[in-house]
Amino acid sequence: MAAVCVLLLWAVSLTAQAAPTLDVTGDEVQLRDFPVGVLIDNAQSLDYPAAREQTYALTDSTPNLGTGASVTWHRIALNNPGAETKALFLHLPAAFQVRAIAIYEEQSRRLVGQARVDLNNASDNPLMHRGTIVYPFSVPAGKTTVLYVRSQLYSHQWFEAEIYDDKHSRQALATGAHLDIALLVGMMLALVFYNGLLYFATSRKENLLYSLYLISGVIWIALSYGLIAQAFNAYGDAVFMLNLSVFTMPIFLVLFMMVIFETREFYVTEHRILQGLLALLVAGLCYGFFDIEGALVPASSLAALMMVVTSSVSVSILRKGHPLVKFFLVGHSFFIVFNGVAVLFYKGLIEPSYLNSHGVGIGIVLEAITLAFIISYRIKVLEDIRTQQDELKRQAATDPLTQLYNRRYFMAQSEALAEQAKTLGAPLSVMTLDIDHFKAVNDTYGHHAGDLVLKAVARNLQKFSRDRDLVARFGGEEFVILLPGADHTEAEGCAERIRRGVESDAVQAGDEVRVRVTVSLGVAQVDTAKESIEAALNRADKALYAAKTGGRNRVCVA
Repeated sequence: MAAVCVLLLWAVSLTAQAAPTLDVTGDEVQLRDFPVGVLIDNAQSLDYPAAREQTYALTDSTPNLGTGASVTWHRIALNNPGAETKALFLHLPAAFQVRAIAIYEEQSRRLVGQARVDLNNASDNPLMHRGTIVYPFSVPAGKTTVLYVRSQLYSHQWFEAEIYDDKHSRQALATGAHLDIALLVGMMLALVFYNGLLYFATSRKENLLYSLYLISGVIWIALSYGLIAQAFNAYGDAVFMLNLSVFTMPIFLVLFMMVIFETREFYVTEHRILQGLLALLVAGLCYGFFDIEGALVPASSLAALMMVVTSSVSVSILRKGHPLVKFFLVGHSFFIVFNGVAVLFYKGLIEPSYLNSHGVGIGIVLEAITLAFIISYRIKVLEDIRTQQDELKRQAATDPLTQLYNRRYFMAQSEALAEQAKTLGAPLSVMTLDIDHFKAVNDTYGHHAGDLVLKAVARNLQKFSRDRDLVARFGGEEFVILLPGADHTEAEGCAERIRRGVESDAVQAGDEVRVRVTVSLGVAQVDTAKESIEAALNRADKALYAAKTGGRNRVCVA
């Protein structure tokens, strides 16, 4: 008998817990965290008369039941001990996440009001306010009003209830502007724009993949946290399809890893592991096009697998010495920690909180910022390499002493300029130059003085020739200039300027040693229709020989 009494007392206690009644007293009502009853209806067979007769478990006003609840009923009982009727508003801020909501208002076990919102046709529904369903109801003086809320999910069961008076209802709608989410989205869109510009400037795949990753993240964040609902007043099946971004995000991240770490070329084992993960993600994406709800059920588990695989591959590549992986691991650690918390939240394993519910968005943004740093660092490395390559090319094309072009570069470029002159019908001339009695300079003052003389002559060539002229040292004391657009008369004038400039220049070869030299020059206009540059140089050499035999320090024209 005693055991029976204990069981009866336990049953009464359970029923009391499962059906809590809230007193709404005072002039102001703003309830955000309060006990409610919950009933899972996976068979989707309960209607309102049947649901009201069930026993409800005790939960709070922001429960997370994970993916194991197809349809839920929530019971909220409100008692008014006052002397006046309370006009209140039920807010469902997470309504944009579900397929349909039905609300039944009961007083004295009689149905006094009801509403149903199908999210496929919610844009014009008067109860829908920027993603939040607002249902007005009343609690008569001295009586109890019971609200039954039927929530039909897509994949995860989202439910959040708040109760306000008129003043606080308006305030809640005015302040629920998702400014934090707008800030995250704005940061990521700025990164998308920046990397889009980088891609068009460099055509590097990592910039494109990173931009696509960011775009997927923006879509997911804006969708999951209500920014799309608020900004575009869009809901239902078509909008829910945007949840495919939960697959495209990791797909583009894995592709980014393959490109940025060059796994195909240098890390074959890691590349194959990433390929296997990529195949799973693509399969999930393809399945989602046909059954998005079914595809999202294992999405959290697939996200956990993705985090384990990408982390393991990154650590493996780090141990093999890749310089960028340590930065990637820092950002990916943020992603893993915050997303790991979010996965536990979505599965209903931990209590709701701002950090838990916003973990994915925070993790995505932190990783996105780190990946931007990686791209910037990689650009710097590539620019350094390109600068080094340009310097090597410059060294290969120039004379190390005078910094003029060398013979090989001159011959390659002069043929191209000759072809251009032939096409345009423009004149083209060549000039050869030799330092007079240069051997005597070396014998008298030494080779150091000779080098100083060569540098001085080179400076005069650059000073008195035109910017478009191609100036080169062929070897020893011999120099050559190609003059595009100059006939033999203009070339002769240029040669005369150079001759006078060298003649008037004194080279400081020691404390009290000043060396003066002269040059002899030969000029020839190139017959581009039937003559090569080499043939024109031979004629200019003959003119140079004539200048030397004629007394040196003069210009002769072929």
